[in-house]
Amino acid sequence: QAQLVESGGGLVQAGDSLRLSCAASGSSFRSYALGWFRQAPGKEREFVAAVDWYGTSTYYADSVKGRFTVSRDNTAIKVHLQMDNLKPEDTAVYFCAAHLSVQRMTKELNMAFWGEGTQVTVSA
Repeated sequence: QAQLVESGGGLVQAGDSLRLSCAASGSSFRSYALGWFRQAPGKEREFVAAVDWYGTSTYYADSVKGRFTVSRDNTAIKVHLQMDNLKPEDTAVYFCAAHLSVQRMTKELNMAFWGEGTQVTVSA
C-alpha cells in the first residue's frame, strides 16, 4: 500500500529552524516528484516546495524562497524540508505529496498521494 509519512513537526520560536521529513513506501515513488504543501487554520492548502524525481530541479513558493530548502534521498525514498528563519505566518499543518509532474505540483492540488500531515507552530 502506497504511503507517505511525515515527521519532524513541532513548536518553535520565530527565527528558529525545523527539518521535516517524509518517508515514501509501497509504490514506485522513485518516478514521482515529491513535495510539501501547508494549510493554516481557515486558509486553503498551498504549495510550499517540490523536487523532481531525479532530485536536481527544485521549486519554491515565493513566501519561503531563501528560507526553506527541499531535498530528496532516492536511496531511502525520502523528501526533506529544511525550514530556517521561521516566522509565525509559517504556522500550519505541513503535508507531503507526490505527483508524476513536478511542474503540476506547483500549480494544482490534485496530487497522486498525500501524507496525513505534521503540525508546525511558530510563536512570535
